[in-house]
Amino acid sequence: MNKTALITGATSGIGKSTAILFAANGIRLILCGRRKDRLDILKQELSKETEVCTLNFDVRNKSEVFDAINSLPESFADINILVNNAGNAHGLDPINEGSTEDWDAMLDINVKGLLYVSKAIIPKMIANKSGHIINIGSTAGKEVYPKGNVYCASKHAVDAINQGMRIDLNPYGIRVGAVNPGLVETEFSNVRFKGDHEKAENVYKGFTPLKPEDIAEIIFFVVTRPYHVNIADLIVMPTAQASSTIVNKKL
Repeated sequence: MNKTALITGATSGIGKSTAILFAANGIRLILCGRRKDRLDILKQELSKETEVCTLNFDVRNKSEVFDAINSLPESFADINILVNNAGNAHGLDPINEGSTEDWDAMLDINVKGLLYVSKAIIPKMIANKSGHIINIGSTAGKEVYPKGNVYCASKHAVDAINQGMRIDLNPYGIRVGAVNPGLVETEFSNVRFKGDHEKAENVYKGFTPLKPEDIAEIIFFVVTRPYHVNIADLIVMPTAQASSTIVNKKL
C-alpha cells in the first residue's frame, strides 16, 4: 500500500501492534510516543519492511505536538491515515476520592491530546480532499461503570468528538471512525494501578482477554476497505466480556 500512517502511542500495546502490522503490509509509518528509546528500537526493527519516521513528543503538550508534526520531512508530510491511539487511565476511585492529578492526566491525554494531533493533521487532509482518521475509544465511552467516572467521561468525549469529526469533515471526503475495545491485555492496567503489577494482572485472570494484535487486525481491516466504505463506529470485546462489569471469569 502506497500510504503513510501516523500512529500516536506507538511504543506499546495497540499502537505498537498496529505499527508492526502496517509495516508488514508496506504502509509508511510516522511513529509517535514519549519514550524515545522505544521509538528508536521500533524504528530499527520496522525499517526493514517500510520507511519509518519517529516523532518524540507528549500529546498533552500543544506546542510539542505542533512543532513535531510541522517538522516532518516533505516525504512524510502527506498523511493518509491517522490513528489516534494515545490514551490512558489513572486510578480507579469513587469520584469523591479521585485525584485531580489523575483527572488532569486522563482529560489532557485522552481528549485534548487527541484534539491537538488531529488539529495538526486535518488541514492537509482537507487540502487533499482525502484521508482516514481512526479514533481509539473504549467500551467505557459507551457506558459508565463504578469508579470509572472521569475515565469514562474522557472516552465518552472521544465518542462525541468522533461523531463531530465525521460530520464536519464529511464535505471533504475524509473518512472518520472509531474502534472501541473492551478488555485488552496491555500496559493499560499497570498504568491505571500505578505500577501495582498484582492488581494489574488480576484484571485479566480467569478469562482470555483481547490482545493488542486483535485490535491491530481490526484497524488494518478498517483502513483497507474500499474508499466508499467507512466503518464509523465499532465495538469489540473478548467473548468472556458482556459489559464493563460483567466478565465470565473461571477462577
